[in-house]
Amino acid sequence: MKHRIIVLGAGYAGGYAAGQLARRLHADDVEITVVNAEPDFVERMRLHQLAAGQDLRRYDLAELFAGTGIRLRLARVTAVDAERRTVTVADGDRLDYDTLLYALGSTAADHGVLGVAEHAFPIAARPAALRLRQRLDELGGTGTVLVVGGNLTAIEAATEIAESRPELAVTLATSGELGGWLGPKARRHLLRAFDRFGITVHEHTTVERVEAARAITADGTALAADATVWAAGFAVHPIAAASGLEVTDNGQILVDRMMRSVSHPDVYAIGDSVHVIGENGRPLPMSCASAGYTAKQAVAAIVGDLTGREIPKTSLVYVGNHISLGRKDAIFQVVDGDARSKTWALRGRPAARLKAAVLRGAAFGMAHPTFGMPTRRHRVTAAPDRAAEAVIA
Repeated sequence: MKHRIIVLGAGYAGGYAAGQLARRLHADDVEITVVNAEPDFVERMRLHQLAAGQDLRRYDLAELFAGTGIRLRLARVTAVDAERRTVTVADGDRLDYDTLLYALGSTAADHGVLGVAEHAFPIAARPAALRLRQRLDELGGTGTVLVVGGNLTAIEAATEIAESRPELAVTLATSGELGGWLGPKARRHLLRAFDRFGITVHEHTTVERVEAARAITADGTALAADATVWAAGFAVHPIAAASGLEVTDNGQILVDRMMRSVSHPDVYAIGDSVHVIGENGRPLPMSCASAGYTAKQAVAAIVGDLTGREIPKTSLVYVGNHISLGRKDAIFQVVDGDARSKTWALRGRPAARLKAAVLRGAAFGMAHPTFGMPTRRHRVTAAPDRAAEAVIA
């Protein structure tokens, strides 16, 4: 009987990892199934562009996985039972696995703020971004767009909308200081970009309620909003916490250095779903870069565990923050070993070109899921007795 590997999620982490596993493990020994809710690979790092009105290239997963031996199951995951080694999908089917690779990622965090679910427009998923796009279309040539949040997603959404739809008034409200984590040169560049786009900024402003046409702050101020864009951080899907896997307080799966669950070593976690410590002694942030590092390490670990081969360590280094400021401007802020911003940052068109290259590279990796790996596929040995394994630091 073939060893059954199930990959949950086909985003930057899961899609890439599935392709590499298919490339490196012999098809006679393994059966790889990818479970994903949508038929397309979604370029999450471009969703602010989609929301602003730009059309993105479509990547059909069935076409991407054609010829790899990967089975694609289009379904929404509703539950994972780590004890019984089963995955339940929306139509009630249960899928059995021997090895699970959990890559369901994250979604927008509402932080319990009233009215977010009813009135706000998050952009952490393609359907949500399309909802916002439709709303902006409805506004036509007039209206105010309020972006709530001060992180990378909020900044990119505000500048993208302001550039793509200059007829709309764009406002951003953040509980902290806009770009306060950036180095001085990068922050000055950011503020100049906001001034150039005419974006109004409310710093140290906490939104406590969202209504149909406004948002109410902690001090009772009403901020007009014909569309409230919610970009105040990310949250892990509660499926992981309900599965029996050991998780952190925020629901991320606790893993060892090889991306194995510390409670169920037959489960590996990657991307935004995982809590892992980087080379600087800090947890890796939810980011595309982290998705790449963790996916590579998990693939190496799964191949090693199933074939008895030595498992190489993938470097888990976070080098910086890349922020788009519309289509022709950007910032790449380099960080030091303690994740603090350095004084130097790449800015302007060079940074925009670098960001575009990164996006193209990520998309290429998904569009060519078996590219760049050795053609030799390794045979699976006897499955390891993971129940007896100790956690590897």
